[in-house]
Amino acid sequence: MKFKSTLVIAVSLWLMPTPSMAADKVHQQLLAEIRMLQEQQAQLQQMLGGLADTLKTMNAKIDDQTGATRKGFADQMLVINGISDGVRVLREKSDDTNVRLATMTQEIESMRQAIQSAPAAAPAAAVTIDPVTGAPTGAPPAVPTQPSSSGVSPGKAFDAAFYDYTSGQHDLAIQGFEFYIREFPTSPRADDAQLGIGNSYYALGNYKEAVAAYQKVTAIYGQTDSAPQAWYKLGLSYEGLKQPELARRAYETVIKLHNAAPDAQLARQRLDSLIKK
Repeated sequence: MKFKSTLVIAVSLWLMPTPSMAADKVHQQLLAEIRMLQEQQAQLQQMLGGLADTLKTMNAKIDDQTGATRKGFADQMLVINGISDGVRVLREKSDDTNVRLATMTQEIESMRQAIQSAPAAAPAAAVTIDPVTGAPTGAPPAVPTQPSSSGVSPGKAFDAAFYDYTSGQHDLAIQGFEFYIREFPTSPRADDAQLGIGNSYYALGNYKEAVAAYQKVTAIYGQTDSAPQAWYKLGLSYEGLKQPELARRAYETVIKLHNAAPDAQLARQRLDSLIKK
């Protein structure tokens, strides 16, 4: 009995874990935990590396966008500054133009007063037209030779009359052109002034007076560059007076005398229109 008890105790003692075995188990657990921590650390390092790359890429994009934005802003500022400079220049030009217009208006008004106060010209001899050719007959009307006594320069006098014509003030234009011819009869633009008288009457629908004015151009200034238009407008005026035969002769004359002029081509078109009627 005593032997059995001793045997049981010995076996129990042999089966019981020794301090060395317990230490090994703890050591293994620690190693396992360390490996897990190392793996987790590696994963974290990998994640941090990916985040760093992402942040680097994002920073690069932000820098690019910032640079593009700055460049765009700088370009916009250049455009805005350019527009501002353009507006400033336009304002300066506008102010200068307004001053010049005011000055010209005063000069034109002064010339109108001079024109109205000037003595009336003696009536010119009537121009007669050959019924067959439509050309002026007889001696051409004399060109007045009395020099200007109004103190108005030829350029300003003509510009004032032409301004009235282009502004639709045809009655004033007629006065201005007549004043110009009376004051500056030998001026190189006297033919333009006489043509302007005819054009002003034509614009007013006063075809009878327009005919007389255009006849003066063809008779007095027949060798100038105003003659082709005068012949053509003479034909139009005759059409306005319901005199197609005289209109036809005027058109034929401009084609014959000034075949290369643009008004000759217009006259051909009007002739075709008259033939078709």
